[in-house]
Amino acid sequence: MSPERNQKIREMLRKRQTSLTVCMEQVHKPHNVSAVVRSCDAVGIHEMHAVWDEKNQKLRGGTAMGSQNWVKMTTHSSISDAVTHLKSQQMQVLVTNLSSDAVDFREIDYTKPTAIILGQEKTGATPEAIQLADHDIVIPMVGMVQSLNVSVAAALVLYEAQRQRQLANMYDEMQLPEEECQRVLFEGGYPIYKEMCFRKKIPYPAIDEDGKIVADDDWWQRMQATKIKG
Repeated sequence: MSPERNQKIREMLRKRQTSLTVCMEQVHKPHNVSAVVRSCDAVGIHEMHAVWDEKNQKLRGGTAMGSQNWVKMTTHSSISDAVTHLKSQQMQVLVTNLSSDAVDFREIDYTKPTAIILGQEKTGATPEAIQLADHDIVIPMVGMVQSLNVSVAAALVLYEAQRQRQLANMYDEMQLPEEECQRVLFEGGYPIYKEMCFRKKIPYPAIDEDGKIVADDDWWQRMQATKIKG
């Protein structure tokens, strides 16, 4: 890994926000999934969540998920399981939904641990998701249409969250544990070795401050004995 790449990855990791996330509920169009993931990466989200039915399981690892190299994706079998998991982390759960109780998305305090549910492209969030959420949020609109594309809506809400967190200096404080930083540094800096470790079930080595692998002779010998198939 070059010094420049090591520095860039480390700078990214220093700004990752473990207390901000989104949950895609049946968002299934690959270009929308990809756009949401890119927005999450752009504002410093480290882990995002998704609920997909069986026919959309391919989205877990398909080409639409290229940015998943930098944003961890956790899938759940149901929206109930997802929300239970998020609330166990003391997150306030928001859902994009036009209702009489909905508030302008800019009125929310995003410096609190926050998860944002994004509903399916055509039908929006399910009634169960709406019931489980703590707040409905809306993006004010004065035109003829009543909703935005899900990826556009996600970007608007996330950048408001980023704005508030920047004002609160939340990007200046390291949130990721060192163990997770080491994982990302190795996987992002040494993708070929990562694949070799996966195939041979070999533990990841440590990465030093200069971005170099720190491993004993046994680890290197196991690497050299591993051939990559074409």
